[in-house]
Amino acid sequence: MDDTELHRERILRHVSPIITGRFVGFQAAYTREVRVGRALAVAVFLTAGIAQLIGSLLRMRPPRRSLKDLRKGPEFLVTPVRLRDDLGQTYEIEMHGQLPQSALHRGDLVQVRTQPQADPTLPVKLMQVVNLTTMQPLTPRIPTRWSHLGPAMLLQAAAGLTIAGVVLAALLR
Repeated sequence: MDDTELHRERILRHVSPIITGRFVGFQAAYTREVRVGRALAVAVFLTAGIAQLIGSLLRMRPPRRSLKDLRKGPEFLVTPVRLRDDLGQTYEIEMHGQLPQSALHRGDLVQVRTQPQADPTLPVKLMQVVNLTTMQPLTPRIPTRWSHLGPAMLLQAAAGLTIAGVVLAALLR
């Protein structure tokens, strides 16, 4: 057994939705992908395809994204955050998205609101931080499924849905 194993810091999982403690620091960040559901991706893909088909007939060629690209989903940054409470216990929380680096400094007193994740093996997810040293509320920002699909694709899907509704209404008359 080497020296590092003898003095390894014990990291706890917190179950309360509110944790108050001193900010210890950010750990090494990595990315995680959010999958887009098959039904949503197919619906947007097909309805946008109707608008793209009509656009191609009018010689407008919008860029076409594949269904595989739509299903892949956005990637977001995951940063483990460590806090130490008044008893000296260290807690690890996952922060999804980004905060300004200057918002938290080592030793700041913070209060974080957390939420359990779907996978119980993962630490709780940080929803909001209030830096009690500066009284600044902070909320990490992450990309959403809607921002991943993009405004152009969603507008094309809305146009395609409208066109399909008009054609269907005309056929049922």
